[in-house]
Amino acid sequence: MLFAELAQPEGESWARAETDILRIWSRSGSAAMDLLYKRGESALDAGDTATALGHLTALTDHAPDFAAGWYLRSIAFYLDGDYGPALGDLEQVLRLEPRHFGALTQLGTMLEELGDGRRALDVFRASLKIHPHQQDAQDAVQRIEQELQGTDA
Repeated sequence: MLFAELAQPEGESWARAETDILRIWSRSGSAAMDLLYKRGESALDAGDTATALGHLTALTDHAPDFAAGWYLRSIAFYLDGDYGPALGDLEQVLRLEPRHFGALTQLGTMLEELGDGRRALDVFRASLKIHPHQQDAQDAVQRIEQELQGTDA
């Protein structure tokens, strides 16, 4: 039901649906794992990717079915410039939760940065099918479409 609300092109109920989905995704079902998640998130917010990776690696080791842990760790790897591990973690997220629009948008960003505009465009479009209100993904689609028009001529 929340994903149906999220995908609505009109109205404002999508914002509440987005908040609810993100809140649900951030709960592992274990107080200890939620604590590791919060510590990793706090370390990332403070710009301490090394500490974040420590907490988030412990989290993914102990809760391998918790997609949000893999997603947050992918962000930490990305911020460190470690694209290989970041891409591997995004693959895990999408295996566990194929509707994870944040992971799809992050994957699109990385593919674009790696010079694979066509695949990035496909991934951004897939993300927008789930959550059409993502401004970053909308901007990326427009930018990549313009860039690719020049190469298709």
